[in-house]
Amino acid sequence: MAETQNPRDGSTISYDISGQGPAIVLLHGSALSRAIWRGLGYVKGLEGFTVVRIDLRGHGRSSKPHRPQDYAMDLLVGDVVAVLDAEQLASAVIMGYSFGARVAFSLAAAAPGRVEKLVSLGGTFKAQGGQIAEVFFEGYLQALRTGGMQAFVDGQQLDPQTRFAFMNNDARALHAYFERTEIEAGIEESVVASLELPALLFAGTRDRRRYLDSRAAAELMPAARFVPLEGRTHGSTLAAVDEVLAQLLPFLQGEATY
Repeated sequence: MAETQNPRDGSTISYDISGQGPAIVLLHGSALSRAIWRGLGYVKGLEGFTVVRIDLRGHGRSSKPHRPQDYAMDLLVGDVVAVLDAEQLASAVIMGYSFGARVAFSLAAAAPGRVEKLVSLGGTFKAQGGQIAEVFFEGYLQALRTGGMQAFVDGQQLDPQTRFAFMNNDARALHAYFERTEIEAGIEESVVASLELPALLFAGTRDRRRYLDSRAAAELMPAARFVPLEGRTHGSTLAAVDEVLAQLLPFLQGEATY
């Protein structure tokens, strides 16, 4: 395990690094942590790469502030840049799931020179206000506020691994994180269209909003390809490890065509 600090606000960002080869940074989704990538088999599948797994602020072993303003997207982008700087990586492939994909899109827009390729799993560049309850459940914020993590997990049908991961969160920090996410602006389509880096955008066919948003992003971006994951919901997208790696590895090795 390694740590670095975001120089802007001093938040500690925890991450780990393994393997050798071209660098790929993995960014998890809401209420998860960097552990999910190893648990599902992505780290093993990315043998031959330097794999950097980051705990986003508010998650895992990174700082967990309790104020919504501490989860502004520019701070999250700065967290990833701080890790790249700490590891002396001028640039890397950035791959994110769900909210991690939002961070990846935002980093590519804010600092395109730091992102060699972009990979999005169940992600979107659009604002998420009013849509997060569709991923979790109506009243999820109130449940977090009044009942903590127990109420948050009890409001969902979760597999044991996801339930365990969710229960390891700080309820106040997660509440603040979601409060900010509910009001965070998206990225303008004109900015997305200006992103010329190679991109691979996955979304499940049963994850309707992200499916449409990812397909739209692929149409806007000149070097992007959209990959539908048949039958996958938002929650099951990350579990499509074999399907994702079958497309991801050729893309990373420069063998994919558009």
